[in-house]
Amino acid sequence: MKQQGVHPEDAEGTSDAASRPDAADEAQEQARIDEVEGDEPLLPARVHRPSDLMRLLIGVLAVVLLLGIAAFAHGTTSGLEQDINKGTGQAPDLLIKIAGLASSIAILLVPVAFAIERLIKRDGLRIADGVLAAVLAHGVTLATDLWVAKAAPGSIQEALTQPSPGDIHALTDPVHGYLAPVIAYMTAVGMSRRPRWRSVLWIVLLLDAFSMLVTGYTTPFSIILTVLIGWTVAYGTLYAVGSPNVRPTGRTLMAGLRHVGFRPVSAAREEGADAAESDRGRRYFVTLEDGPPLDVTVVDREQQAQGFFYRAWRNLTLRGFATRSSLQSLRQALEQEALLAYAAIAAGANAPKLIATSELGPDAVMLVYEHTGGRTLDSLPDDEITDELLRNTWHQVQSLQSRRIAHRRLAGDAILVDRSGTVILTDLRGGEIAAGDLLLRMDVAQLVTTLGLLVGAERAVASAVDVLGPDAVADCLPMLQPIALTRSTRATLRRLARERAQREREAVLEASKQAKQARLESTGDDTEAVALEKPDKRTVRAEARAEKRAIDDALEEAREEDLLTQIRHQVLLIRPQAPVEPARLERVRPRTLMSFIAGAIGAYFLLTQLTHIEFGPLVANAEWGWVAAAVVFSALSYVAAAMSLLGFVPERVPFPRTVAAQVAGSFVKIVAPPAVGGVALNTRFLQRAGVRPGLAVASVGASQLFGLGCHILMLLSFGYLTGTEKTPSLSPSRTVIAGLLTVAVLVLVVTSVPFLRKFVVTRVRSLFAGVVPRMLDVLQRPQKLVTGIGGMLLLTACFVMCLDASIRAFGDETTSLSIASVAVVFLAGNALGSAAPTPGGVGAVEATLTVGLIAVGLPKEVAAPAVLLFRLLTLWLPVLPGWLAFNHLTRKGTL
Repeated sequence: MKQQGVHPEDAEGTSDAASRPDAADEAQEQARIDEVEGDEPLLPARVHRPSDLMRLLIGVLAVVLLLGIAAFAHGTTSGLEQDINKGTGQAPDLLIKIAGLASSIAILLVPVAFAIERLIKRDGLRIADGVLAAVLAHGVTLATDLWVAKAAPGSIQEALTQPSPGDIHALTDPVHGYLAPVIAYMTAVGMSRRPRWRSVLWIVLLLDAFSMLVTGYTTPFSIILTVLIGWTVAYGTLYAVGSPNVRPTGRTLMAGLRHVGFRPVSAAREEGADAAESDRGRRYFVTLEDGPPLDVTVVDREQQAQGFFYRAWRNLTLRGFATRSSLQSLRQALEQEALLAYAAIAAGANAPKLIATSELGPDAVMLVYEHTGGRTLDSLPDDEITDELLRNTWHQVQSLQSRRIAHRRLAGDAILVDRSGTVILTDLRGGEIAAGDLLLRMDVAQLVTTLGLLVGAERAVASAVDVLGPDAVADCLPMLQPIALTRSTRATLRRLARERAQREREAVLEASKQAKQARLESTGDDTEAVALEKPDKRTVRAEARAEKRAIDDALEEAREEDLLTQIRHQVLLIRPQAPVEPARLERVRPRTLMSFIAGAIGAYFLLTQLTHIEFGPLVANAEWGWVAAAVVFSALSYVAAAMSLLGFVPERVPFPRTVAAQVAGSFVKIVAPPAVGGVALNTRFLQRAGVRPGLAVASVGASQLFGLGCHILMLLSFGYLTGTEKTPSLSPSRTVIAGLLTVAVLVLVVTSVPFLRKFVVTRVRSLFAGVVPRMLDVLQRPQKLVTGIGGMLLLTACFVMCLDASIRAFGDETTSLSIASVAVVFLAGNALGSAAPTPGGVGAVEATLTVGLIAVGLPKEVAAPAVLLFRLLTLWLPVLPGWLAFNHLTRKGTL
């Protein structure tokens, strides 16, 4: 294999033309290069790379982590500094002086030398980026020094500074003002990608750090913070302004081909693969003077960054295997694709023959293949995809699997068919040698799905069984799940699912329309008699049941199985004992990740609420009888919540599971406003319980609508009683009047502004779509309606009594409040908590309840602990049972 390196600047071909024996021929070759057909269009001068953003975020997190350790692990930082000072104190003075002198000189000479080298290479853009990064790093160091000196906690100051050896009254700099800019400059200009310069850089940094530590002018944490700031600012600068676009053009490609021994005539860019948006590289068709044409793939850093976050997510979530490294270097990508190409041919499979590789400068590589030609499998007409072609495709995959080679991307555009009908496997870049059984079975699942999309499940499975055998095909069933398929295949399956759902909706609408038309025809032509006759309830119910049966029958006829289900059925016809349970391929499920994040957020808010509370006096002064009563009322609220939900669900739903779902809601509302989290959880619970999605949303919407109405009525009623209980007049309090006027003004503002009116109407319509028909269904069952409304009243009563018991636990007879006053305070605080953007209304509810209790006459010494106890019982303490209930219901498939 021929393998050399060529830099983009070498494409000009003028640096060594005079030294070659045939300079005239070289000039002619250069003239031909200038006329390349496949030269790239005008490219952007700069590109924003996701890898730079990722490094920026990592740097910021590292700085935060370092400052956190310095702030909270004071003993560790002090011990570390003492150990380092003790070890470095034994160094000879002569060595210290030499290291300090050498590092102080080199720290300035190395950047200048590298800048000169880059200017000679005509790479001035990188130098400009380095200078900008150095200036910004210097500004960040000044700001950090000012923050540490003026506002940082004492533990951070002690970790980053120490008394200066020259002046015991002064402190050393927290961040080195000259070292951070140098690191930022060297990182931004790309010195880390050049081994020799990188080695010199690290030697200089270590010498400087050693001399500064020994002489007592810095601390270990200060050096680490300096390096992190310089590194982070450099990548932040590169991502903000963009890195110089060094993507090789067609002219550079032609020069690279000449450097590996070819004599190209023209190059044409192959369109259709949308390579500009893919990480698979740009492909060229190259003709030669003295040989068959070539297929050339060019991969640069910008294209390699495509799909970076997707690959990182797959590496994080998939169990037992992963996609290629999300931070793979160009050299690694070149070596992997070359290795897979040779391995595939050695296994006997038809794959493009790799004949040369080369680096096109430090930021691009090319792979030269023999020209294959042909069309992709997914572009062939249906009549050309014969059974023989399908079997040939499986034979190629069988050859790979016989040598434990996984392709990893057996989509339709990765399989070529030439004019003679020969099947060629391409896109081996993401494959893997010495693959395990899991990856090999995934290849079978992927290919049978790809073929099923083209010719149907029956022909796809039959062709696989003919070549691989029934056992091998049956073993792939656990892999037959969307997460095991390629990104493009999953997108196609989602599109087909949307089309099936649309056909089902159209069938249901047509059935409903026909049922209504039949009912109108059955009434006869005497419309006046029908209008005078009072409808019979039995007749109305019978017509409704008949319409529902017609819709169900139409939905059953229109329902179609998805492709994966069809493939499973075809395989089970051949191997009924084949395993069908999907394999666990996810290391971290999205729901598990959300639960972890939710728990972290809940713990954070809990700690912030409890850090400033002195529990000693509270425990000593509390009356535990009332505390126990508050606990009982808090626990009873979950039963009431289950009643209020089931009262608007005509279908039969187990009551104990509903109570458990409400307990799980106490965990969910920590990470979302109560109105949002509760609606989503209850809707999901009802769907899992067998209620149709539309009816589940309607039931929860009806419950929310009734709950809102009851809340407003109770707030007005108790507010009126609060205003009249201390005066013989029947006039309500000024607070209630002011609240009503405020609500009226808000309603007028919303209805008068078109944007706000449209926003509110859209949200309300989407939330309560189908609520009115659902409420009519509930009205036909009075016991359900009584259960729902009674549950809402009981739920409010439980919370009010819990708050009242909390007040009595810390007060006495002289500080007691009426139930009406407590109810007004609770209802106002609950309304504000539902509107507050914080999880569970944290902060807003506490402030509203405390201020409200003080406003109605409760002393501050009693109001604060009472609100704390109430929130502990209704929000924080149920979090752990809620988390357990959430996980239990999730495992049972109820959520």
